[in-house]
Amino acid sequence: MLAEQIATIIRTRLLDPLEILFDDVGDLPSRADAVARQMAATMQGDDDSAAVYAIARLIGALYPGDAPFDPPADWWRTPLGQVVARRMGHPMAQAVSYSVAGAMLGITKQGVHDLVRRGKLERNADGGGVTVASVRERLTT
Repeated sequence: MLAEQIATIIRTRLLDPLEILFDDVGDLPSRADAVARQMAATMQGDDDSAAVYAIARLIGALYPGDAPFDPPADWWRTPLGQVVARRMGHPMAQAVSYSVAGAMLGITKQGVHDLVRRGKLERNADGGGVTVASVRERLTT
């Protein structure tokens, strides 16, 4: 499922625009599928540093720009969002909103409130939200 999502994103964000410009992209779609399978295997494998590097490469290539990477809450519920949450947390934030934390954890915003109240998630010291480190710790334990 993760490999399928990665392949779909590569095709829609990278290959489709190239095909519009060049008419023929040759064997790039099949190569993209192979890359997607390899990246998914790396992201789900035992080597944490290789997984984080693969995630960083993919996010850098698929979501370029000067603005920080800040996907919508629903993105965290996807296979790619889930592996990113487990492996590195949010790549650009120290803290996230309760709704994003809920999406990362697969629970409701109210569930996040409850976990914060019970001391199972750490509230961000600078104001609202939950620390990404506490979300990631909950995902990996």
